[in-house]
Amino acid sequence: MGPIVPPLVPPYELVGEGPHRVMAVHGWFSDRAAYAAILPHIDRRAFTYVLPDLRGYGEARDIPGAYTTDEAGRDLLALAEDLGWERFSLVGHAMGGAVVQRVVAAAPERVRRLVGVAPVPASGVPMEGEQWQLFASAADRPENRRAIIDRTTGSRHPDAWLDLMVRHSLEHSDPKALRAWLDSWALEDFHEDITGVQVPVRVVVGAHDPALTAEVMRRTWLRWYVNAELVELEYAGRYPADETPLELVRAVEDFITADA
Repeated sequence: MGPIVPPLVPPYELVGEGPHRVMAVHGWFSDRAAYAAILPHIDRRAFTYVLPDLRGYGEARDIPGAYTTDEAGRDLLALAEDLGWERFSLVGHAMGGAVVQRVVAAAPERVRRLVGVAPVPASGVPMEGEQWQLFASAADRPENRRAIIDRTTGSRHPDAWLDLMVRHSLEHSDPKALRAWLDSWALEDFHEDITGVQVPVRVVVGAHDPALTAEVMRRTWLRWYVNAELVELEYAGRYPADETPLELVRAVEDFITADA
């Protein structure tokens, strides 16, 4: 565990001007640009999205911290306070799925709806042997980042897309932070903090993701949240925002719209 650092308001981008407020949190290999491909298609009249950069990423690349999901959850609540948002919905991709659950654990009464996109469960993601080494060395080895992105999307996308994803990751993340984040999202288990929470939840997975599968979600997210449902996107893997942006927008906005 690193030092406990006071919460901060992370750098962010606001998109839309609608009354339903949504906080969308990125994953391990990207900054807030993780959602860039869906932004042209969101309903800006119904929703206001805030897209923060977590510590170690994007505009927060050089901000020090413990780089844990718990710390990030407190940062996101500081962001909500800064924006004057009393209640809001949450979207979290992959590692960001663990981060937004920390917000739910700390302040469930403030969360309208929660969408996890290929999300890490609150129990972490156990890995060992060669798989752990692949992830643990990704901070310093671009080829590992590429292999992970390729495998988690079913090894079916163009080389140019993989190269683009790796290049963006290298340019918008701090290697030491990236490595520290892994220990938090992969190894920490806080599922008892969210078990039984009443917040309506939708979990969106890609059929081509070999690890964060529908079955994993049934054993974790759907077991622990009282009001949880599962959507599987047939043509996506770990990165639905890039692979199937229109389908992801429908999966997110159809669900959070239900809270009128």
